[in-house]
Amino acid sequence: MIHDTVFETLRPLLAAEARAELPGDGRADLEQAVWLRLLEHLDTQGPPADPAAWLTATVRAEARRHRRTARHEQPYAVEPVAEHPDHADPEHHTLLTERARALHSAVRRLPGRCPGLIGALLSPKDLTYREIAGELGISQGSLGPERSRCLGCLRRILPAEVAPRRRWGKE
Repeated sequence: MIHDTVFETLRPLLAAEARAELPGDGRADLEQAVWLRLLEHLDTQGPPADPAAWLTATVRAEARRHRRTARHEQPYAVEPVAEHPDHADPEHHTLLTERARALHSAVRRLPGRCPGLIGALLSPKDLTYREIAGELGISQGSLGPERSRCLGCLRRILPAEVAPRRRWGKE
């Protein structure tokens, strides 16, 4: 099949381009995103006229997107501690409950497979990617890009009380 030939031909080039564009963490997600773009391209337009040029341009575009989103996704300096409701003051407990309610409400409004994926990630069972993939019936390699898309959707629909947006340079 022609698609198999395209994949086998582009695999080493993709690995090299991804290594050059995004050394370190995120390279596997970058490669997965490019493969997804290729599958979309094959479905809609067939094989690219110049596969190597298409792949190079797509890797660069996806790497830019990854770097752009990585700038906005900052880890907590200190992981928030979930207090046991019996030990928290009533106001704090009420605020935590309201945030959780708003978050779960927003998750239910997500499109497609996102509610199931984000729900599994938020599960108190602390599922592994393998378990989540099996539960949702999707490949484990798709979870990273799918998770990123779902979290992007979630950021756009979350109410301001749950995820306050800070303007750059302001507190």
